[in-house]
Amino acid sequence: MDVIVLTVGALVVFAWALFSARLSRADLTAPIVFVLVGLALSRGWELAEPGGVAETVKLLAEVTLVWVLFADASRVGLRELRSDLGLYGRLLGLGLPLTIALGTVLAAWLFDGLGVWLALLIGAALAPTDAALGAAVMTDPAVPLRVRRVLNVESGLNDGIATPVVTVAIAGAAAGAHGAPTPGAALVDLAIGAGVGIGAGLAGGYAMRAARQRGWASEDFAGPGVLALALAVYAGTLWLDGNGFVAAFVAGLAFGHAAGRGEAREVFYVEQTAGLVSLLTWLLFGAVAVPVVIGHADWRTLAYALLSLTVIRMLPVALVLIGSGLGPPTVAFIGWFGPRGLASVIFALLALDEIGGGAEQAVAVIGLTVLLSVFAHGLTGKPFAKRYGAEETGVHPQVRKLTR
Repeated sequence: MDVIVLTVGALVVFAWALFSARLSRADLTAPIVFVLVGLALSRGWELAEPGGVAETVKLLAEVTLVWVLFADASRVGLRELRSDLGLYGRLLGLGLPLTIALGTVLAAWLFDGLGVWLALLIGAALAPTDAALGAAVMTDPAVPLRVRRVLNVESGLNDGIATPVVTVAIAGAAAGAHGAPTPGAALVDLAIGAGVGIGAGLAGGYAMRAARQRGWASEDFAGPGVLALALAVYAGTLWLDGNGFVAAFVAGLAFGHAAGRGEAREVFYVEQTAGLVSLLTWLLFGAVAVPVVIGHADWRTLAYALLSLTVIRMLPVALVLIGSGLGPPTVAFIGWFGPRGLASVIFALLALDEIGGGAEQAVAVIGLTVLLSVFAHGLTGKPFAKRYGAEETGVHPQVRKLTR
C-alpha cells in the first residue's frame, strides 16, 4: 500500500505544478490544497497501515526540516543581519522567549494535569513561524521590502533557536514517562550538534568556495552536493548521539558565511528539494494527523489554538517593538503573519515518537493550531498584504524608510 501513497502523492504534486498559478490567484496556497487532498484521501480509503504511514510521515518530516533549517540559515547573510540587528534582536532575543513563556503558562493553566514539560513543549513547538504559509506576503511588492525581509529572517532563524527548547522539553517529558534521557543529557546532545554543525558547515563552505574558484565544481552537481552535505551533517550528528536538527541549522549558518557569493545558487537547489518534500509532508499530515487531531479536539484545544495564533504571538511582538519606530499597522501586520507550519508539525511527531501516548494532548493542540494557521494565514495573505500596503503608502511616511 505504500506504493499507492507514493503514486497518489506524485500525481497530486504534478497536478499542483499544472494549476499552481491559477489556484494561487484564488488565494489557495500549497499547504491548503495538500492538506485538503490528504484529508479527502483519508476519508476515501486507508492508504496504508497506520504504523507504516506514521513512519513515512516522520521520515519525510525529519528530512524536510533538515533541509529547511540548513537552507534558511544559510540564506541569512551577516550584512542582512547588521542592517536591522536591533529589530531582529527584539523579535528573536526578546519576543521569541516571551512567546514561549506565554504559551507555556497558558497551556499549563488551560490543560489540567499536563505537566510542566508538556506545557513547555506546546509553548516552544508553536513559537517558530513558517514564512511559506504566507507566501503571498513574502512576494507581494505592495508590502514594504524591509517588512518582508524581517518576516523572512525571523522565520528562517526562530525554528532553529526554538529547537533546543523543544528538545529539552521532550527529554523532560519522556524522562517522567519511562525513564528516557534527562534534560541534562539533552543539553549535551545540543552541544554536540552545535559543534558538529560549526565544523562541518565551515569545512563544507570553504571547500565549496575553493572548488568553485578553481573551476573544479560543476554547477550541475554543486546543488545536489550541498543537499547531501546537509543530510550528512544530520546523520553524522545522530551517529555521535547529538541533536541533528541543531547541527543542520548551525551548519547552514556556517556554510552560508564560508561559501561566499556563489552559495545562493547551490542552496536554491536545497530549497527546491525541501519544497517538493514538504508538499508530500502536508499531504500526509492531512491524511494521517488531521483526523486524529479532529478526534481529540475539544473546546480547550480550540481556545488554545486561537489564542496561539493571536494573543500569544501578537502581544509579545507588540511589546518588544515598542520604541522601534514602526507604526501600529506595521506592528500588527508583523504580529499577525506568524504562521505555524512545518517545524511545529515535526516537533509534534518527534514528541509522539519519544513520549508515546502521553503526548497525545500536546500533539492535538499543536496539530490543530497548525491546521487553523494553514487556512487562516493562507487565505488572508494576499488581501491583507494589499490592504496593508495601500494604507501604509498613503498614511505613514515611515514606509519610505521601510522600502530603502
